[in-house]
Amino acid sequence: MADIRKREDIAPQYKWDLTHIYADDAAWEAALNETMAAVDAFAAWEGKVATDPRAAIRAYFELDEKLSPVFSYAFLRKETDNGDPVAQTLKGRMMQASVKLSTTLSFFQPELLEMSDEDLESIAADPAMADYDVFIRDLIREKAHALPKEQERLIAMMGQLQQAPQNIFSMLTDVDMKFPDVIMPDGSARTLTEGTYSAFIRHDVQDVRRQGYEGIMGTYGKYGNTIAATYAANVAKDVFNATSRKYASCRAAKMEPLQIPEAVYDNLISVVHEFIPVLNEYLALRKQVMGVDTLHMYDLYKPLIADFKMELPYDKAFDMVLEGLTPMGEDYLDKLREARTGGWIDVYPSEGKSSGAFSSGNLRNVHPYVLLNHNDNLSDTFTIAHELGHSMHSFYSNTAQPAPKSDYSLFVAEVASTCNEAVMMRHLLEQFKDDKKAQAFLLNHFLEQFRTTVFRQTMFAEFEYIAHTMAEKGQPLTKDALTKVYHDLNKTYYGAVCDVDELIGNEWLRIPHFYRSFYVYVYATGLCAAVSLSECILTEGASAVADYRKFLSAGCSVPPIDALKLAGIDMSKPEPIRAALNVFKSTLEQFKAVL
Repeated sequence: MADIRKREDIAPQYKWDLTHIYADDAAWEAALNETMAAVDAFAAWEGKVATDPRAAIRAYFELDEKLSPVFSYAFLRKETDNGDPVAQTLKGRMMQASVKLSTTLSFFQPELLEMSDEDLESIAADPAMADYDVFIRDLIREKAHALPKEQERLIAMMGQLQQAPQNIFSMLTDVDMKFPDVIMPDGSARTLTEGTYSAFIRHDVQDVRRQGYEGIMGTYGKYGNTIAATYAANVAKDVFNATSRKYASCRAAKMEPLQIPEAVYDNLISVVHEFIPVLNEYLALRKQVMGVDTLHMYDLYKPLIADFKMELPYDKAFDMVLEGLTPMGEDYLDKLREARTGGWIDVYPSEGKSSGAFSSGNLRNVHPYVLLNHNDNLSDTFTIAHELGHSMHSFYSNTAQPAPKSDYSLFVAEVASTCNEAVMMRHLLEQFKDDKKAQAFLLNHFLEQFRTTVFRQTMFAEFEYIAHTMAEKGQPLTKDALTKVYHDLNKTYYGAVCDVDELIGNEWLRIPHFYRSFYVYVYATGLCAAVSLSECILTEGASAVADYRKFLSAGCSVPPIDALKLAGIDMSKPEPIRAALNVFKSTLEQFKAVL
């Protein structure tokens, strides 16, 4: 029956080690109490920030350093078993503490903003305050969107409510929602979850793919009204936040503080639409190679080179990652080896574990933590490289920058991860250059990376923008309305070749990233930047790697657009996106030639 393991059945070397943060829950409890006492002590600054703003700013960031491990431990503790009542309690207490923290500290920035721009600029220019100059200048830049102190306090008190839609979605989909078993060709039943879905949707047998697809999409559809109401609440939160802070739109409220022009978003959608005919050309080739009269949505993930198998158990997969990332330098590889054996990574799916993968790198004095749900295939091998790219970005930023400048922008968050993938792919294509079967397999994977990371994530970005625009115009976000939007987008992207069935309209219901609004587009822009960066690293060698390290080490010391310019990429223009999609086009021609 079920092939999902219990947590206790997984060997320790394949689980992350949270004792690197705290020895146990009791130690976390003590740290929480100590930290909240420090929060109470910081409250004494209320009404006095302007009397000694330099000391207040230092105290504020010292408090932030205390808070980070407390919050990270509780978050990570629950991710590996969302059904664990103890872990639920810890995260619940953390959320309550977060609200108290936000409420208590809500006076701080408004009091700073009551100071004149000249006085704030003087502090930023003080060499003794160099660690905080970006923070201060960001305050000045965002002054028009700040609220009076009492209003900031009220918004801070709503912190737990603001997190509610994402938490409700997580508990429903990771714990309460159950999917039908998939009946395999030998008659055995396998457990279908978000963690195992990727293996089923890539299966050689179409009926297995169909069962997995219908099991996931159909089950989400049954909960559609509940999830739609949850998502609508999330969008309503975004509208409230944008309106209360006098931003022109929800999208502006997310992008302007990051110093990302909204034209970047529009450029992405516009250029991707230019290349939809090339996507359709690839889909038509897929249909031809698979030998099917109808190309279904559940046929899109099957590797086209069916008789080339690359079984990659985790340890073998990690070896492949290390070999593929050799151009990054030996010190880079040493850190990856440390991640492998040093308790950084939680590897396998297990009961109650969150789906997907992520890297949590905000612990400056502890290593990053990586969550995987590894299946023994090439796609999940690239996921290892991807998440470790995030981890290395965090490591270099945390090492090179002081705490106030170490947290890099969301806009560049996907560049290092996808650059790792691109470098590894180019290595493998070279390694197997004399093996046409392997070449075809890898080129197919590279094409799929473009399809799923550029085209698919851009489609997600369009969906988010449409949904938020609807809400801003006062239109209700019902299940039927949003499902139609999503179905129509699939028709635009895939309809020229694929049978865009009704069930695909439910797919938006299962996308957790939609609860982190206006984020998914950075996957697409990140891959486009990464393709160019990987080309430089592989052709120019050490000098390009050195420039790339400057980018990895920049944190938020410069705006994200400028951080990428350190490595030679200007994402404020459409050219890098178009150049990357031309690589997609040329890769398709290579694939045809190999076939």
